[in-house]
Amino acid sequence: MIEKSAQLAVVSNKSFEASTAVNLHHYDISSALQTTLEFSELISIFSQKIQATLPHTSVEYNNAEFDLEFSRGVVSRHTCSYALKVEDQQLGELKLTRSQRFSKEELKMLESLLCCLIYPLRNATLFHQALQMAYTDLLTKTNNRASFNDVLQREIKRARRSEQALSLIFVDIDHFKQINDEHGHDCGDLALASVANWIKDSVRGSDIVFRYGGEEFVILLADTQLEGAAVIAERVRNGIESHTLAYGMAVLNITASLGVSCLTANDSMDSLIKRADNAMYSAKKQGRNRVCLGKR
Repeated sequence: MIEKSAQLAVVSNKSFEASTAVNLHHYDISSALQTTLEFSELISIFSQKIQATLPHTSVEYNNAEFDLEFSRGVVSRHTCSYALKVEDQQLGELKLTRSQRFSKEELKMLESLLCCLIYPLRNATLFHQALQMAYTDLLTKTNNRASFNDVLQREIKRARRSEQALSLIFVDIDHFKQINDEHGHDCGDLALASVANWIKDSVRGSDIVFRYGGEEFVILLADTQLEGAAVIAERVRNGIESHTLAYGMAVLNITASLGVSCLTANDSMDSLIKRADNAMYSAKKQGRNRVCLGKR
């Protein structure tokens, strides 16, 4: 059974300013931590820098706000755990383990050293919060077009490096202009937000949903062949069709047309997108409210 040595919240401004352990070692740690805004890199650097002062066999870091779990090393019996915060801002939880119990003197030193980590973590939090806002469509709470371009480039490289499949699903709401014309843009906005939620309810946790533009969404499916993507696309189509939207005295039955493509050896990012987009337009031409597969 893992035995906890400490469980504290760190660090208030007052305790930070009151710390008397500002020395060359602290300066070295602080300088190293200024080189990145990535959470995992910050924890790795901190762990490496304190290893000589406070030997440990593993380090773990969890940050619920960004759904982040990072661990390195071999977990041992004894652990010290700290809930990190500054100025009422939660910064995640840090845990160190080793085979021997942590002494009071070591814990006191660690709490002093944690002062070097707090503000780099806060800077990383502010940076990633800003990225989230920049990459989020405020109306539908999905990822936006700028995010799609960045993520797709990254996932294509990853798929080719690991020799895994990658698929796209384009989703276009049928007769959306008619919804806006007959019921107004507020109703159109409600329809967009509702469809986004229905899509997210129909896909897997690993799938990523983007608002591509207007009434069009894209779903990115890692490690998924064309046939598997077609099954998910049909589930999304059915999920949208099975809902009704009430707006004032009107009840709207919304449907969507979907196109699916899968990455091939010769694909560029543009050709992968174009094939899914063309398949979606084929679904429109064939009567809407259906799924069509892009030709390889």
